[in-house]
Amino acid sequence: MKLLTFVQNGEYRLGIKLEQYVLDVQAALQAVPSNKTLPATIHEVIEGGSEAVELLGAYAESVMSLVDNKEAYVLDETALTLGPCVTNPNKMICVGLNYRKHAEETNAAIPEFPILFNKFNNTLASQGEQIPLPAVSQKVDYEAELVIVIGKTAKYVSREDALSHVFGYCNVNDLSARDLQLRTQQWMLGKICDKFSPLGPYLVTADEVGDPNKLDIRCIVNGEVRQSSNTSDMIFYCDEIVSYISQHMTLEPGDIIFTGTPEGVVLGYPPQKQVYLKDGDQVTIQIEKLGSLTNTMVADKGTPSTQVLRSGSDNRVNV
Repeated sequence: MKLLTFVQNGEYRLGIKLEQYVLDVQAALQAVPSNKTLPATIHEVIEGGSEAVELLGAYAESVMSLVDNKEAYVLDETALTLGPCVTNPNKMICVGLNYRKHAEETNAAIPEFPILFNKFNNTLASQGEQIPLPAVSQKVDYEAELVIVIGKTAKYVSREDALSHVFGYCNVNDLSARDLQLRTQQWMLGKICDKFSPLGPYLVTADEVGDPNKLDIRCIVNGEVRQSSNTSDMIFYCDEIVSYISQHMTLEPGDIIFTGTPEGVVLGYPPQKQVYLKDGDQVTIQIEKLGSLTNTMVADKGTPSTQVLRSGSDNRVNV
C-alpha cells in the first residue's frame, strides 16, 4: 500500500494512493462509516502495523466499489498540497558513507561500522515544497537516499529479524551544506538546516517494496541525471543497519533511518567542477517502487548575524 499525507485547513490528513486517485480516509469515513475502528493518521497506521494496513485496504476496496458519492472522498493528487509522508518522527537517524562508490569518490575509507548522525523535525519538508538555501552556506549538495520507517519497537534485534520491525520505505533528499558539514569533525551543522529533509511523496509498505537492497536509485538536477545506482551498493544493508542501531538505542514505531547516498554528489567532483545547488534548481529523487520526490531550491532571504565565535574570543564557552 502507498500512503501519503496532505494538508487541508492547516492540518495533515491521511490519504491512500490509488491507481489514479487519492482516497481521503477521513472524508470517506464521514460519507461511508465503518463498523471497525480505522487509523485516522499516518502515525496510527504505522503503530497499527499490518493489521491496520489490512483494515484500511479492505475499507478502501469497499468504498471504491460504490457507484455513488465517491466524489466526496476521491481526490486528484495533482490538486493536493502534500505533507511529509511521516509527519512527526521521534528519531531521525542517518547513516553516512554507506555506499561503496560514494566513499571511493570522496576519498574516504570504507567504514568498519555504520557512521551515525542525526537530523531533527525542523528539516522535514514535502513533495513540491520549496527548499531555502541557507544564507550561511554556499555549498548545498543533494543526496538521494532510501529511508527505513520503523513499525515495531526494536531493541537488541538480530539481523535475521530486523526487517520484520520495518513498516515501510520512502524517498528522502538528505540535503547537506558541505561548507558547514566540514567545518568541524562533527557533521551535524551541515545537515540540520530548515527543510533539509524533503520526505515522500509516499510511504510504501514493506510487503510492496520487497527486498530494500535491490532498488534502483537516482537523483536528477534540472533534468540531468547526477546519481544513478542501486541500493545493492550499500556497505551496510538495511537489515544490518536496523540491527546495529537497535543494539544501542530502542527504535520505536515512526522512527526513520536515512540509509546513505550513492556516488554522484557534488562533493565527489574535482574542485574545479563542483557546482553546488543554487536558486531555482529543481531536484528530483527517484527510487524504484517509491515514486518521485521533486523540490525547487530558493534563496533564503534572511540576513544572518555577522558575529561569529572564534577560538580565543572573550565570550567563548567551554563545554
